[in-house]
Amino acid sequence: MVVPGVVAVLLALSMAGPGHATAPPSNSSDSEIDQGRADADAKAARVGELTGRLTAAEARLQELTDDVGAKMEAANKARVDLETAQADAARAAGDAESAKVEADAAGKAVEDGRNDLDEFAAASYQQGSTIGSISAYFGAKSPEDLLARAQLLEAVSGSSLNAMDTIERSRTEKANKDSAARAALDVANQKQTAADEAKRTADAAQVVAVRAQQDQAGQAAALRDDKAAVEAELAEALGAVDGLNAQRAQYDEWLAAKQREDDDAARRAAEAATTPPVQEDPEPAYSPAPSYSPEPEYVAGDGGGVETAIARAMAYLGTRYSWGGGNYTGPTIGIRDGGVADSYGDYYSVGFDCSGLMMYAFAGAGVYIPHYSGYQYTSGRQVPLGQAERGDMLFWGPGGGTHVALYLGDGMMVEAPYSGSSVRVSPVRYGGIMPYATRLL
Repeated sequence: MVVPGVVAVLLALSMAGPGHATAPPSNSSDSEIDQGRADADAKAARVGELTGRLTAAEARLQELTDDVGAKMEAANKARVDLETAQADAARAAGDAESAKVEADAAGKAVEDGRNDLDEFAAASYQQGSTIGSISAYFGAKSPEDLLARAQLLEAVSGSSLNAMDTIERSRTEKANKDSAARAALDVANQKQTAADEAKRTADAAQVVAVRAQQDQAGQAAALRDDKAAVEAELAEALGAVDGLNAQRAQYDEWLAAKQREDDDAARRAAEAATTPPVQEDPEPAYSPAPSYSPEPEYVAGDGGGVETAIARAMAYLGTRYSWGGGNYTGPTIGIRDGGVADSYGDYYSVGFDCSGLMMYAFAGAGVYIPHYSGYQYTSGRQVPLGQAERGDMLFWGPGGGTHVALYLGDGMMVEAPYSGSSVRVSPVRYGGIMPYATRLL
């Protein structure tokens, strides 16, 4: 005969089940969880600080990039002005040389005419007769000279001495032309000197601007690296907190299951103590504690347009930024920009830029917007920034033409930020943000 009390004890032990034969799962302490949260909060604060500094650094970089463009155009203008001044100076030098040759030739013609007239007059005087006597031919040195004297005699006898006045006037005019040409050459040389100095100044300013832009680009890159490192630390810290919470939840779940089993065992033992024993104990019913599985990082909404758009954007977290990349069907190869994007190889890489990500996100909800953030800013109903809701678009820069992101609520957004980065979730940056959000759905 089996004593009822002993039967109850044996029955309770048999129903404890194999689930409690092993040690319980580890349980995170409150201090561990609090410390993990504090560490994550510190990392989040550091990310926020670096985000603000990076935003300012990138804004400054954009200013310096614009300044480089202006300086390059100024240098181009100075180069063109110098080439024009050099051409003008060369033309003026040619004109001055031609004028000098003409003036010298005219002066020699006047001198030769005077010498011939003086010699003719002397010969006529020496033979004691009026000008035009035959003795004026005696001094001729050659047949050509004789012919010239005959012509001169005819001219003198015909009262044509005013021809000398004509020669003299021509010489004067050519001398004046020579003087004007030389003055023009002086002016052209002065302009060339000034243009050359302006070009040296413009080139030097361009060099300084490029160096400043490169230095700022280095600072921005260093900040991006620091931010990426701290973001990785934040992700690790958040993962650690999630792990501790999951560990606590698993332990609580195990403890609750154990409590239910203990209560059930006690109930069965109490029932067994009041009922006659049976020949064969039935197989105790045992249900192990349900296994723990963490929730996914992102769960889509109920199929509404806003949640569809957000889900499509979130599905590409980690996809690289590619300038000009993305369309209604997904990421695409980027395009050349002749500068920063090219240096990161965006033109041969598949990805999204900021407006391309918005195109893809809202296309899933049946809304098709152009591939330019400035046009996207005016593509829907604009609401004050303080009234922004989950699924609204946020914009930066004049007319919203610098950057766009999708608001997730609680001060967070999903964006494709810049070349060298990838699609990510980040805190909203309020530096340079437009005063209105755009609502499409």
